[in-house]
Amino acid sequence: MLHFVGTSLAVTLLISAFVFQNWLLLAFVLPCGYAFAWVGHFFIEKNRPATFTYPLWSFASDFVMAWHILTGQIDKRLADAHKTINA
Repeated sequence: MLHFVGTSLAVTLLISAFVFQNWLLLAFVLPCGYAFAWVGHFFIEKNRPATFTYPLWSFASDFVMAWHILTGQIDKRLADAHKTINA
């Protein structure tokens, strides 16, 4: 959920920067988006984020995951991934 919160806030900041023409907000888009995800990785999951190895894949995956959460598909997708890993 921390990925979702960070991605949602980053998108909100990006849209707000253009709507209100407050370009300073753009400086906070990436730090906000990644901060939540990295807190989850480092302090909760205790693993290394994929961002450091695959930055573009990681960036795109956050949006795919957010879409799956918004459309109610996340539980099925996680179960499918779990099956693939344990196969």
